[in-house]
Amino acid sequence: LKQCIIFILGKQANDSLTLADLGVGPNGTIQLELQSTDPVNTPIKTYRPKQEYHMPDVITVRIQGSEDGEGARDVVVEIERATRKKPFIGGYRHKTSGIEFHHASAQTMKKQPPPSTVPKYCRDTQTVEQKHIVQQTTNDMSTQMSKIGVFVSNVPDKLLTPGSYTTADDHHNMILQRIILIQKYYRRWLAKRYVTKLKDDKKDREEFEKQEEIRKKKEKEDRIRKEFERRMNPKSKEDFDLLYHALEKWRVEEMERINQTADGAERKAALCMLLDQETQLISAIGRHKIEADTENKDKRIQQFLSKPHQRSGRDLMYLTQDERLDVLLTLKHTVKEHDCKLTQEIIELIDREADLLMRGVRENNLDGLRKRISTLFLQYIKTPTFNPEAAKLLKVPQDPSVLRKNIYFCPSCNQYLPSTDFALSSNSRTVGKCRRCSKIDNDARTRQDFSTFQHMLKSLRKSEEGFKDGSKIAFLLQEQDLRYLVEKIWSGQSILSAWEDLYDLTFVRWDKHQEWSPWNCILLTKDEAASHVKLVDLEEGYGQVFMQKVKQKHTLARNYFSRLPGMAEHVREKANEKSMISGPSVAGQPVPKSKGQTITLQ
Repeated sequence: LKQCIIFILGKQANDSLTLADLGVGPNGTIQLELQSTDPVNTPIKTYRPKQEYHMPDVITVRIQGSEDGEGARDVVVEIERATRKKPFIGGYRHKTSGIEFHHASAQTMKKQPPPSTVPKYCRDTQTVEQKHIVQQTTNDMSTQMSKIGVFVSNVPDKLLTPGSYTTADDHHNMILQRIILIQKYYRRWLAKRYVTKLKDDKKDREEFEKQEEIRKKKEKEDRIRKEFERRMNPKSKEDFDLLYHALEKWRVEEMERINQTADGAERKAALCMLLDQETQLISAIGRHKIEADTENKDKRIQQFLSKPHQRSGRDLMYLTQDERLDVLLTLKHTVKEHDCKLTQEIIELIDREADLLMRGVRENNLDGLRKRISTLFLQYIKTPTFNPEAAKLLKVPQDPSVLRKNIYFCPSCNQYLPSTDFALSSNSRTVGKCRRCSKIDNDARTRQDFSTFQHMLKSLRKSEEGFKDGSKIAFLLQEQDLRYLVEKIWSGQSILSAWEDLYDLTFVRWDKHQEWSPWNCILLTKDEAASHVKLVDLEEGYGQVFMQKVKQKHTLARNYFSRLPGMAEHVREKANEKSMISGPSVAGQPVPKSKGQTITLQ
């Protein structure tokens, strides 16, 4: 620009001239002329903007011939327009011309990794932004002193008195005192926080114990209410066992009271009155049992009829005369498909009821006839010959060859019954009485209630299934065996708290790493059992005296239960497994065996 001259309206412009001096306002235009002072040597070149290069969609590439003599050939290449920015992968620049050459990239889209299922969160880094500022650190000052010809007033001056000198030890002591002060306040804050936490924990513990007490009280009330309901309205065999057990308990208490308060003729009269009361109560229980049997029978019939693939079992009562006749006609056509004595009797009864209905007989007089029809029709649908699906629901198999297997004789009722009708305990060596005879004998004499032990055994088996280690002994025991273990071995109470309510007691493993058995168990309350399972070291948790007491009970249980047939075989299998793993032993100590030596144990 130093070799150029600017002309405005044909006149040379001054170098100090501005656009404002020429009257050019905002967004205004002006025409200027630029000429070179030496047009020959330094001419002004015309500015031409560089045209942008557009690559065609198809190009032809010539490939030179190979060494085999194949000539050059042209190949048509289609250009794909990149939808993404070309990545920079390096290149070089020509030193003379300054042109940059970039390395080419493949026209293949980069394989995207699969999206991650893990949630990710971004957060800005806490980096300090730095600023560089030049500062003047030194400052020059001047001082004016009084001298000849110069007076400086001392009115604004201040008199400064030096204080005491602080040594390094004093400075360090001051820092130490301040550190101690800070530690005091910090420890006070920690102590207050710890005490607050203890108060909160105590409050939560008291609230938890209160809720647990309420829960236990409610469970006990519900259990007593259900037991009272079972006594007032007995339905099942367990309910009647509970009634007979309560009756026997009341009889024993009355006997003791009579023996202590009366003698002679007065005692005999009281015993006769007690016998009359017992007879009346047994009669009342019998009436309840008849009602329950009738109701249970109706429920079993309705349950059988409600099974899938069964014929319609809707009640034929509460129908009009026309509806009843329509149902009877449908039933008659249904049973006509099979000609036998049973179907003939059903058809005869159906015709009889239809004739009576047409004669206008009252329905109350037809109850017996309708009951006979219902009974015969129930027998009809239970017969697999007429209803093949019923064979899946019948307890007695229809194949006579199957009946010959697992059939035992009951010496009490003189009947041959299947094995499922006999209750066999782990110490049984003979079949003995069937379940029905055993129940009649129990109701007449011993009147024992095993519902509590059934609940305890069910809870034990459920907990053993949770270990999933192949525990078997808990499934070999019966209610009678568990009752002996509770009452004779553990005295019917918790070994820790001496709690005697059987509904709150449960059996758990003494060593949780070993299979449950009568010699590897402990009787505790449910809360104590939950704490026992969490113990890691039993000796540290209970102590030597308590452990000796438990081992003594384990010894008694082993001596009794190991003689039982099923239990003895299981114990023998476990012993063989241990001996195969650990080798031979004498008095519990392993016997060393050298190479090439044979040891015989006597």
